[in-house]
Amino acid sequence: MITLVDPDELAYSPAFAQGVIAPAGKTVYVGGQLGTDGSGAMLDGIEAQTVQAMKNVFAVLAAAGSGPDHVVKLDIYMVDGVDAQVGYAASRSVWGDRRTAITVVTTAGHARPGALVEIDAIAVVPE
Repeated sequence: MITLVDPDELAYSPAFAQGVIAPAGKTVYVGGQLGTDGSGAMLDGIEAQTVQAMKNVFAVLAAAGSGPDHVVKLDIYMVDGVDAQVGYAASRSVWGDRRTAITVVTTAGHARPGALVEIDAIAVVPE
């Protein structure tokens, strides 16, 4: 079970936690996931890519015996110039109302041409 940390002296956010305490044990580190389908084809647009990248993160978590409720850190990298609000809404459609430590960064681009978003995660693998 993870514990969210939201100190009183910091502003509360319904979207993310200021910190997360993870229990000792196994941890899964999900490498950057793009908005690609099972064949490796890149989907079109920030909304479709974000939804698929989140689904890909969830697939790795499931394969490791974990899941979204055990994520202690989520990093989202969006290409500069995309509509971040569309990306946020798309991620929330998959992620839901879960809160964890989240960082969102804009980048000049990603290693794969056409990639608009990349998402990685750190999660606890429950016993």
